[in-house]
Amino acid sequence: MVEKTIQLTGTSPNGVQEAIELAIARAGVTVRGMRRARVRELRMELAENNITHWVVDLDVTFEIREELHG
Repeated sequence: MVEKTIQLTGTSPNGVQEAIELAIARAGVTVRGMRRARVRELRMELAENNITHWVVDLDVTFEIREELHG
């Protein structure tokens, strides 16, 4: 098996979990076979001393599928 790891960034005003889920769901539209995800970095956007958005950088690993064309 061969795998590839890509970097994604998810953002949500509602929390870390939603930011992660949105990033993975969006990538799932075009990337098949995602197997693992790791949070690389967590950041917050602030305004007037309040968190306005959660920003999560992810490493997502998926399987490179071997398909024969012909």
